[in-house]
Amino acid sequence: MSTVAFAAPIALRLIDVPAPYLVTDLDVVADRYAAFAGALTGVRVHYAMKCNSSPEILRTLVAAGSGFEISSIAELRMLQVHGVDPADVLYSHPIKPPGMIASAAKAGVRRFGFDSPGELTKIAENAPEASVYVRLRVDDSTSVFPAGNKFGTDLEEAYDLMLLARRLGLQPYGVTFHVGSQCQSTGAWRSAIRQAGVLMDRLRDEGIELEMLDLGGGFPAHYVAGDPSIEQLGRVVAEEINLLPYRPGLVTAEPGRFLVAEASVLAATIIGRELRGEEHWLYLEVGAYHGLMEPLQSPGGWDYPMSSSLPDHDELPTLPFTIAGPSGHATDVVGYAIPLPAGLTVGDVLYFGSAGAYTLAYASNFNGFAPPTPLFIGG
Repeated sequence: MSTVAFAAPIALRLIDVPAPYLVTDLDVVADRYAAFAGALTGVRVHYAMKCNSSPEILRTLVAAGSGFEISSIAELRMLQVHGVDPADVLYSHPIKPPGMIASAAKAGVRRFGFDSPGELTKIAENAPEASVYVRLRVDDSTSVFPAGNKFGTDLEEAYDLMLLARRLGLQPYGVTFHVGSQCQSTGAWRSAIRQAGVLMDRLRDEGIELEMLDLGGGFPAHYVAGDPSIEQLGRVVAEEINLLPYRPGLVTAEPGRFLVAEASVLAATIIGRELRGEEHWLYLEVGAYHGLMEPLQSPGGWDYPMSSSLPDHDELPTLPFTIAGPSGHATDVVGYAIPLPAGLTVGDVLYFGSAGAYTLAYASNFNGFAPPTPLFIGG
């Protein structure tokens, strides 16, 4: 959808629904799934549904054969509506409420992520004999959204934790990591897989052979800046897996934005244009609190491919604009010095490509402004 839309913006102007809206091409979601599976041969996909849990997207991925990764019991319930077997679900969030662990285990979830002794204790108490996989802390400095120190543990503690898991009656099942969201370096996966290999080797000396290597998320979608292609990542992953001390029975990954970002375009009407000093401002009906939160979170800004309802958008003279949302909050600014047609005015529409990830998932009705209407085509 995004590629077609920006090659021919008239296709978006023909949508007979008032902005704001987020239109998603489900055929693109299916194509991205196929591209991922083709590039990472032998890697089982478990979609990170926190990225976009629209029922239409879940249904599309179920039909494609995807597995799923959850962060809460509510997400599991969404999957059950679509007939997903909880036994095929990964509950990877490293810190979970005890009640959610118990409910997930009762529903049939058997694999739980962790990164601390406290979490192991909760799992042992609420999901006895469950399979557990430890999350390593790895270098995420080359990602747009680093995970920081919120989750993950170092190699030495991971080793001790897996031995503790066995003593608690749990099954030491696997190892996972996260290189940070929208990771821009193949080297991050190379380094992380090697760390996982060191842990696998040490645990084998203790009679523990891990059954799962989970490559986590971070697989980049295409925005404006160039990122590693999924084919490049697939080659690196294959090379590093071949160097492991042994290949686990299951190698999986948890892509999110790679599968859904490029499938969607967000349309928002300009509600104000002002000149403040020498700075040109555009105010939109959608801002950080209504679907465009990620630009606010990204230290270096966030480069969506953009177009507008003006004819011949790409050929018009431009000005650098600051783009703000509709709310009264001073932080509701989603872009600075964005080159856009100089003639844009109130009533024109801006289109944000690659907007399928973490838009509606973050959106609220802050200040009484509604999130974009979700629309779906294809599928």
